[in-house]
Amino acid sequence: MKSLTFRGGIHPPGYKEATAHLKVEKAVEPNVVSIPLKQHAGAPCQPLVKVGDRVTVGERIGESDAFISALIHSSVSGTVKEITKIPDASGGEVQAIVIESDGLNEVHPSIKPVGDIGSLKPEEIVAAVRDAGIVGMGGATFPTHVKITELKDKKVDNFILNGAECEPYLTADHRLMLENPEDIIYGLRAMMKAKNSKNGYIGIEDNKPDAIESMKKAAKQYPNIKIVALHTKYPQGASDQLVYACTGKEVPAGGSSSDAGVVVHNVATAAEVAKVLKTGMPSIERITTVAGNAIANPKNLLVKVGVPIKEVIEQCGGYSKTPGKIIMGGPMMGVAQYTDEVVITKGSSGLLIFDEEEARIPEPEQCIRCGKCVEICPVNLQPLLISAYSLNNMMEHAEKYRAADCIECGSCSFICPSKRPLLQSIRVAKAAIAEKKKKQSN
Repeated sequence: MKSLTFRGGIHPPGYKEATAHLKVEKAVEPNVVSIPLKQHAGAPCQPLVKVGDRVTVGERIGESDAFISALIHSSVSGTVKEITKIPDASGGEVQAIVIESDGLNEVHPSIKPVGDIGSLKPEEIVAAVRDAGIVGMGGATFPTHVKITELKDKKVDNFILNGAECEPYLTADHRLMLENPEDIIYGLRAMMKAKNSKNGYIGIEDNKPDAIESMKKAAKQYPNIKIVALHTKYPQGASDQLVYACTGKEVPAGGSSSDAGVVVHNVATAAEVAKVLKTGMPSIERITTVAGNAIANPKNLLVKVGVPIKEVIEQCGGYSKTPGKIIMGGPMMGVAQYTDEVVITKGSSGLLIFDEEEARIPEPEQCIRCGKCVEICPVNLQPLLISAYSLNNMMEHAEKYRAADCIECGSCSFICPSKRPLLQSIRVAKAAIAEKKKKQSN
């Protein structure tokens, strides 16, 4: 099978050997969970419970009337101890509902199978996905029901699942494709029906031949679902790059994949959709890869939402070395944490612990104008110029050079021989441009 790809990109070391062969383990049941009321892109939820209330597994405990939001459910049964602010994985603080588990894992009586794909109408599938609070589980956490709602003005014929898992270290999706491929196909078919899409694609990097074969076997009876082998290259799993590799279509600058007649989801999101249709259980847990050279026993763990990452680390044998950096997500696009009190959320695909040497940031040197960052940029930008304008507070020039189109993959910073803070400074420019537009619209 020919491996497809896109222009640009980089080839960082994979570092997946530690966990790629490890089956998913169910994490130890938590005694206390702190469930954030915002685990998604869009509006935060408001609590539906109060201190002293008893809740059960799968019970809705947070909701919002906003279309772009995702409902929040309890991952344990027990008593609400407090509603308070906790450290947020993306920085700052977030309101959370703290629940002390009673150890019974009593399931809420509303939890029951939704129905079979064949008998469900598209709008019923969308409603079930919304009620389950499912979000994009590749890291973006965009509410899934929004992306699968059929839009009359945008026809989407192609539906792509991202199984590339191009970030180093992470193997959660790889294990899912090996251990539960049928649910991935089931969830894809359900979302295709909701979106009225004719063709389905599952893009998988060719460094996972076992996953490619596993998914081919699961999809063999569905001729409209194609398994696409992708060249192993970062950021192969980025939405626009995945669209081009799988379909040959280009997403217009400033647009979304739906402008090219395509919608993109993660394989884990599809499996979550299958789970809610088959069992009725909402999104309350996820597979998380725990790895890095400062963790004693790397693992792929199925962890409930709301568990502090320090407990997850303890379940993996604790720190093997003095930690220098803890990252939620992958090393390229993940977010460094200032405390291990941060909790697992729906978007926690990885938890990486590096020692002090591996986490050390080299001192930047002067740009030598080698052009490598331009050559490898997957969206055809000039990172060295955007960065220079940002560092000199010349944001109008950064905007002119399309800073807002940066997908923040970090390829430019990785490839730079002078170790310039390219991504960091471009992020500053993007934030400044967004703030300016916000003020102009008010």
